[in-house]
Amino acid sequence: MEDFKCSGSCSTIDRRGLLTRTVPACAVACLGLGRVEELAASVGVVGSTQGQGQGQHKFDAPEEISMTPRQRGQMIANGSIEMIGILREELGDAETIRLLNLFSAQRGRQAAARQAASTPQNDFQSFVQIFRSPQMQSSLTLDIVEDTEKVFALEVRECLWAEVFKAAGLEGEIGHAAVCNMDYHWPPAFNPAFKMERDKTLMQGHAICNHRYINTA
Repeated sequence: MEDFKCSGSCSTIDRRGLLTRTVPACAVACLGLGRVEELAASVGVVGSTQGQGQGQHKFDAPEEISMTPRQRGQMIANGSIEMIGILREELGDAETIRLLNLFSAQRGRQAAARQAASTPQNDFQSFVQIFRSPQMQSSLTLDIVEDTEKVFALEVRECLWAEVFKAAGLEGEIGHAAVCNMDYHWPPAFNPAFKMERDKTLMQGHAICNHRYINTA
């Protein structure tokens, strides 16, 4: 990340310049929105306070925290939603969307790297297996409509992230850039032969998200 520096002679910070330099790296750093189950890993939430080590710092000690998926989603998204509001005021929608697309693309590549690190093979069935996981049901209501060696297609009827962003007034292209765009960058980062096609999203006001993952090999 490029440092924003001000010489001793300047008395004010160019807020537009600061935002433009820092946003891709850190402004919406909590936009790891793809999977609710990542929250527990990211903040250390577990189901019990038992078994704490005596030398463990209080900041690292597990706590029992009970939340609904919607509450967890809102907690994850709140900081991002506030930052997106600032970006829109300072930079306008077009620049905000551009920066969010850059950031969510990186999130997609990072998701692929995490999946690849935990998957012995990078074949098509290994990639789509994540969509069969029960954990997906905490943030998505989906139906598998095609399942072959070359194509894996989903219809998502409910998406927690679309609901959270719509409630904040950030549906449409803003929400798509912040959240949905990562889906295009995930498959080819896992395997260059994989891609996703989609022309409908709940975030953009359609009745479903029609994900279609394709093995072009």
